[in-house]
Amino acid sequence: MQKYYFSFVFSFMQNKNEGWIMSKGEHLGEFEQMVLLALIRLKDNAYGMTIRQVIQERTDRRVPIGQVYAALERLESKGYLASRVAEPEPIRGGRSKKLYALTDDGESALALARGMMAKMAEGLELGDPEVA
Repeated sequence: MQKYYFSFVFSFMQNKNEGWIMSKGEHLGEFEQMVLLALIRLKDNAYGMTIRQVIQERTDRRVPIGQVYAALERLESKGYLASRVAEPEPIRGGRSKKLYALTDDGESALALARGMMAKMAEGLELGDPEVA
């Protein structure tokens, strides 16, 4: 995880008027934020299919499994999550799950992205969001 720390720290620049900003390529898109939030919700049971299931259930949106795995790969390459292969399970025909967990860098990036959206919406009368 340490090798990701330095790339993450140096990908940020400090703007005297606006605080910390992310450089191009480090921003989190809407779907990437959903994936990271699903990881937090799932705790120790976060793998491709469960992540997809949580996103579909909570957003009422059809999500192709390939989209989930592509996002997981991008997020892992940015150092925002870590993966490990679990022990094979007989119920899965002896196949192993690849489990994912949020890293400290991922938690920081998610907080920054959510903070930026909150600042953008601040003071606007948007009404209450619909809850699925």
